Amino acid sequence: MKRLVVVKFHEPALKGKNRPMFLRRLASNLRRAIKGTGVERVWQQHLMICLALRDDADWDAVRQRVGDCMGVAKFYLASKVPPDLDAVKELLLSELPLHRFDTFRITAHRSNKRFPIRSGEINREMGAYVEELTGGRVRLKGADLEIFIDVISDGMLVYFDPIQGYGGMPVDSSGETMALMSGGIDSPVAAWQMMRRGSRVKLAHFHSHPLVDSSSIEKAAELSEILTRYQYDAELFLVPFAGVQQRIIVDVPPPYRVLLYRRFMVRIAEALARQQGIAALVTGESLAQVASQTLENIAIVDAAAQMPILRPLIGSNKNDIVDTARQIGTFPVSIIPDQDCCSL
Repeated sequence: MKRLVVVKFHEPALKGKNRPMFLRRLASNLRRAIKGTGVERVWQQHLMICLALRDDADWDAVRQRVGDCMGVAKFYLASKVPPDLDAVKELLLSELPLHRFDTFRITAHRSNKRFPIRSGEINREMGAYVEELTGGRVRLKGADLEIFIDVISDGMLVYFDPIQGYGGMPVDSSGETMALMSGGIDSPVAAWQMMRRGSRVKLAHFHSHPLVDSSSIEKAAELSEILTRYQYDAELFLVPFAGVQQRIIVDVPPPYRVLLYRRFMVRIAEALARQQGIAALVTGESLAQVASQTLENIAIVDAAAQMPILRPLIGSNKNDIVDTARQIGTFPVSIIPDQDCCSL
C-alpha cells in the first residue's frame, strides 16, 4: 500500500483551453513547496494532482506546505491499493475503526474506463460492505464521513474527509504586481490576497530611518519572510523616504502631509515597478477605514500614478482583515509597535 496526497482544485479546472498551463504551474509550485519533506514524485492524474510520499515523509510539513499553496482548494491523504474491490475492503477494515461516524457516503469516480465495474456499482457494493462492517447508515447529504474511491490507471485511491486549502489561482499565473507594504495589518493581507489571485508580488517598504529607528524595516523583513510561505520567495525593496518627508514637513501644513506622503510613495513605487517590468501597484486601503481613505483622498492618490493601483481590501471590514492576518500568520508581527513613515 502506498501513501499519496490527492490535490483538488476549482478555478484552474474552469479555464478551458488555458487549463493545461494553470495545472502545470500548480504542479510546479507544489514541487517547490514540498522540497525536503519526503515527497518522491508529483504528477497530474486526470483532474487532480498526486504527490507520492516516501515511508519517511514528514506528513505535518507536507500538510502545511500543500495547504499554503495557492490554487489548492482541498487535499486528502490517500492510500493506493491494487485495482480490486477486495483490496479496498481490506483497507477499510483497518482504516474505518480510526473514524467515528453514524452516517457515511461512498463517492466513487472511475477515470480508468477499462476498469469493468462502473462507479454506481462500486458505490452500492462498498456501501453495503461498510454498512455490514460498522452498522453505519448511508446518507447522501450531510454524512458524518465521506469515503472517496478513485479508480486510476494503475490502481485505486481511497481517502476520507478533505483538508481545506486557500483555493484561488497558482502564483505566477496572473502576472506580477508590486505591493506597498507598511508594517501594519492591512498591506500584508492585501499582498497575500493578490498572491491568492495568482499574482507574484514584489514588496516595497518606505522607511524614514535614520530620522526614526529601524523598527519598521525589521518588521517589513519579518512580514516578507512570512509571505514567502505563499509564493516561495518574496523580493523586498527598502525605499528611504526621509528626505522627501523632511521637505514636505517644511512646506506643507500638518493636515495634508499624510496625503502628500502617499502621493510621493505611489510615484516612487510606480517608477520602481516599471524598472522591474511590473504593470500594477497594490495597496492595503479599505474604504473609509481611516480619514485618509475616503473616496476623495483615494482619487487624489490615484491621480499621482499612471499605472493601475489595485486595492483588494477596498470593501473589507477591519474584523475580516484581522481574521485573515491571523490565519496567514502576519498578525503577531503587524501589531508590534514601530516608528513608520507616517509617525513624522
